[in-house]
Formats: sequence, structure tokens, C-alpha cells
Amino acid sequence: MKNLKIKLPKIYSVALFPAGMKRKKTIAALTVFGGACILAANQANAFTAPTSGTFAYDIFDIGVNQILKGPIGFAAGVGSMVAAAVMAIRQMLLPAAATVLGGAFLLKADSVVSSLGAMIS
Repeated sequence: MKNLKIKLPKIYSVALFPAGMKRKKTIAALTVFGGACILAANQANAFTAPTSGTFAYDIFDIGVNQILKGPIGFAAGVGSMVAAAVMAIRQMLLPAAATVLGGAFLLKADSVVSSLGAMIS
């Protein structure tokens, strides 16, 4: 019989590092840096609605109550849903998914604003 040479495949850690072994140190360093940033954060600050009668409340009222939660926000939400449907038909799935999320946010802006207010107080 002849000498049979069997080639064993090289084992790469593809599942852990999708970019291959070339970027292993960079990915590991960014993972450690991201974990350190998450552990270093100790408090989150949020925006509360201004009191009525102030100039900031007038801007907040126009921006949130009349535009975002009003007919302009609803029309923008419906328009983004239509745009997402067109993108999905054209097989642009990732932008379509992002557009659906943005449209859902605009259509449910009143719930989102009230739930953020509940989280703040």
C-alpha cells in the first residue's frame, strides 16, 4: 500500500471571532473595553417634562404633544411603514426592519412618552 497522507483541517475559532484570527486581539480588546464601560456606569440621568408656564414647556408642548403625538407623527409613522413595505419587497430586509421599528415608535409615541415619564419619576 502506498503511504496515505491525510490532511487535517486547520481549526479556527470562527464562532467566537467571525473576522477570523487576524482580528482576534482587536475584538478581545474591544470586548474588555465595552465590559469595563458597562461596569463603570453607575447612574443614568433622564429628561423630565418642564413645568407649565415656562418657555421650555412651550417648546416641549409643540415638539412632543403637537408634533410627535399629533397628526404629523401619525402621518410619519404610516409613511415609514409604507416605506418599510417597499424596502421589504425590494429585498432590503435590514433597512426595512429598522424602518418598521422607527415607524412603530412614531405610531405609539403617546405610550412611549408616558412610559418614559413613568420610568423617570
